[in-house]
Amino acid sequence: MTAVATVLFVGNSFVTRNEVPALVSALAATAGVVVRTATIAAGGASLRRHHNSGAISAALARDRWDQVVLQEQSTLPIKNRARFHENVRAVRDEIVAASAASGHPSPPAIVLYNTWARRSARPTQVDLDTAVAAIATEIDARVAPAGRAWEVVLASHPEVELYDRDGSHPTAAGSFLAACALALTMFADRRSQILAPPVPKVDPGTAAVLLDAARSVA
Repeated sequence: MTAVATVLFVGNSFVTRNEVPALVSALAATAGVVVRTATIAAGGASLRRHHNSGAISAALARDRWDQVVLQEQSTLPIKNRARFHENVRAVRDEIVAASAASGHPSPPAIVLYNTWARRSARPTQVDLDTAVAAIATEIDARVAPAGRAWEVVLASHPEVELYDRDGSHPTAAGSFLAACALALTMFADRRSQILAPPVPKVDPGTAAVLLDAARSVA
């Protein structure tokens, strides 16, 4: 049976690089879910910046969203966990207030996009994961474990290049792996039905490997 879902993505280049929302939609489509997305993003932006801009409230006033994906500036959870948690709480409160003001019966579910450590600082992945898990538990959000999926692939398939040349941003394969972690988390009720769709710049065999890696941690 076909389902329809609406998803608002909030973040920065880790969302927009290689069009992660479109990749999530393509993955969901293989399991019979039609996804309509919108994105609020700016290069290097923190959640605090988006909160202060009012863009999230405006998006919630315009449309009814089933899920909101939040992606923090990639190193902030490691460098300043308290500030990261404050940012997430502020955005959570904004989502709840904006949904109530718009007359929606309940706020959208929140999904935290748990990203990856930089190539030169991979041991910090543990701190990043811990920081995200703590605030997710506090606000009852789901966690899309993209960073953990990266660690699986880096260990088991080092021939797959996930990092772009700057050692931070994702290649096409890295973005697809992140999208797999997101889709498997966001559409958990259809997780077993999700397949690897055709992906620009990623061969089908590699796409299947990446989806399997995401399944192992989702």
